[in-house]
Amino acid sequence: MLFRRRKPAGYKEKLRELVWPRKGFLRPPKYLMMRILRLTASPHAVAVGVAAGVFVSWTPFIGVHFVMAFVITYFLSGNMVAAALGCAAFGNPLTYPFIWGITWEVGHLLLSRQDQMAGQTIDLAELFHKLHFIELWKPVLEPMLIGAIPPAAVTSVALYVLTFYTVRGFQARRRARLVERARLRLADPAAEMPTV
Repeated sequence: MLFRRRKPAGYKEKLRELVWPRKGFLRPPKYLMMRILRLTASPHAVAVGVAAGVFVSWTPFIGVHFVMAFVITYFLSGNMVAAALGCAAFGNPLTYPFIWGITWEVGHLLLSRQDQMAGQTIDLAELFHKLHFIELWKPVLEPMLIGAIPPAAVTSVALYVLTFYTVRGFQARRRARLVERARLRLADPAAEMPTV
């Protein structure tokens, strides 16, 4: 198999890599950042895509995040790849517990349900097993959806601004390097001539 290790990793090495990856924890975020920066689209399109992906990651509808991000991105003339990367980077198994906790608390605060829910328990396993949308809407989905709007708006606007200016600066530096490289090639054509 291509890219297989010559010496298979042992049990100890697999366990160590599970706790502390060989390439480090910063490599995946750096890769995502560089992938977003290198997209061949306008800074606005890239920033809209990332913001749409982040916005829908706050909603409780996990199975359709990518579809929702693509629809929002399409209507705002954004970049679809940036939307997918925004969804994947912001909404993942490591962040979902925090997102759900925040949306749950903010939703109950906005709906003024803290006093009504005191002492009551919700059997989520039973609700999800039956999959009755009406029964699931009031106690779970409604507060999470209402609670998702404020943090989603704040984070998506903040990430739009951050992504827009970062992508614009990266593309300007890249254009300047390409112009300088072309100027040097035109100034000294003999240096570029291959020797036979």
